[in-house]
Amino acid sequence: MKKGNWRDRGRDRRRLGYRSDWQRDNARHRTQEQRYGSSEAGPSYRDRTPESRPISNSAASSSSSSAAPELPGFYFDAEKNRYFRLLPGHNNCNPLTRGLLQEREQEKHRARMITEDERPRKKAPRAGLNSALLLQKRHLGLLPGNSYSRLIHEMKVSGMRRHRLEVQSSDSSSPNTDNFRLIVGDSACERVFTVNDVSHGGCKYGIMNFRGCSRGSLSVEMCDNLYFTNRKVNSICWASVTHSDSHVLLCLVGMAETPGCVSLLPASLFSNSNPDQPGMLCSFKISTAWSCAWCLNPQADKTFSTGLSRRVIVTDAVTGRRQTYGIGSDVLAQQFALRAPVLFNGCRSGEIFSIDLRQKGRRDHSWKACRFYQDSAITSVRILQDENYLLAADMIGEIKLWDVRVTKPVQKYEGHHNQHAYLPLHVNEPEGLLMAVGQDCYTRLWSLADGQLLRTIPSPHPAGKDMIPSVVFSSQLGGSRGLPGLLMAVRHDLYYFPYNSDYQEGGGVVAEVAC
Repeated sequence: MKKGNWRDRGRDRRRLGYRSDWQRDNARHRTQEQRYGSSEAGPSYRDRTPESRPISNSAASSSSSSAAPELPGFYFDAEKNRYFRLLPGHNNCNPLTRGLLQEREQEKHRARMITEDERPRKKAPRAGLNSALLLQKRHLGLLPGNSYSRLIHEMKVSGMRRHRLEVQSSDSSSPNTDNFRLIVGDSACERVFTVNDVSHGGCKYGIMNFRGCSRGSLSVEMCDNLYFTNRKVNSICWASVTHSDSHVLLCLVGMAETPGCVSLLPASLFSNSNPDQPGMLCSFKISTAWSCAWCLNPQADKTFSTGLSRRVIVTDAVTGRRQTYGIGSDVLAQQFALRAPVLFNGCRSGEIFSIDLRQKGRRDHSWKACRFYQDSAITSVRILQDENYLLAADMIGEIKLWDVRVTKPVQKYEGHHNQHAYLPLHVNEPEGLLMAVGQDCYTRLWSLADGQLLRTIPSPHPAGKDMIPSVVFSSQLGGSRGLPGLLMAVRHDLYYFPYNSDYQEGGGVVAEVAC
């Protein structure tokens, strides 16, 4: 056998077409240079992939931050298109913390939405969305009833514009500077119970009287008497003792040496102009009540419930008799059914259960008529007119519609934002709407029937943990002559969102306060 050397082996490999790795890479590199030009310049714009093409300045600000990879210890500035170092967040003098940067982005988004909402809407929110065309399609059978109802409400809700209620005080030297904490309307939405924070601590509460007219104007008159307390108000509901919404049920949390209690206050107590006696005024020694509810069923007349830590207390407001139910968790939300004396409860553990007041004397948990669970603490429960269905919201932002007969959710409402706050739900079945204010301070309105998100309303003020708006919605805001609309209280301001877009032409907003 002929013994060859390394030169002969190299010539044989080249003759047979063998190439080493570095030769193959070098050949591929020369091919790219011939196709694109210089290797330093890279591919031309035409031959680049869409991901590698440069984007315009207008799109860069919106997509750069999401496309840029996240680097530990750095943040990406979309406007300057570069990274900046993040310093430890515990330094109070450091302006560059991740939380502060997120707040800045959220505030920019809120400001953009406020600007869009203030622009006059000359066109419908969706192409082809007008009442005449929708009604015509409905009559021709081209539009199902559910879609027609949802589109009509979407059109009306999209047309709501913000109007500020100018509160005028009889004492112009001391304007209202106390922030609204909570507002709750009565069944006719002619009166709204308000709770305001006081700068020196504690809170004050009273009643505002609303009067609306068919042209859309709304007049507001504050009550003569405002009551102050150094205790925190946990829950409020209207109570019908002598007549419809004659009283207010108030849950006060104890502070320091002042114990907590549940007070039943007559609404006439807040007006000096009423010469009659204020009516029954009661105070019950029930401390640290998280929630309360008043029963309107005749079988449990003048009965109210309070949800406490690991128990529920049902009390007769006239005799003072109590029935206590032991629970394994804190009861944060309650509501009575109307057709039967059944109380629905939502717990911190995520459990939702009902109590039938007609079944008394049972020691075990067999008095729970039905029970089901969500994944987090329940913040609100609302029973629909068809009492087979119940709405529940929790502290992870989930809102579900439950069929209590089969204890299964039948509808889900996406978009609500909550992490740990006690946020209520608002339902208006005549208008087919579900409303909730999120912890991000946005008010969202859904179609009750199909769960479609119809409108997201930003807060008129910058978002904050203590600046979450409180809202009231009614089909007749201000009484029988009023129009559908949303009332929003945030900081020390009141805002009105009416259905009709010609609100300013039909008369302004009048607010009178006598303190």
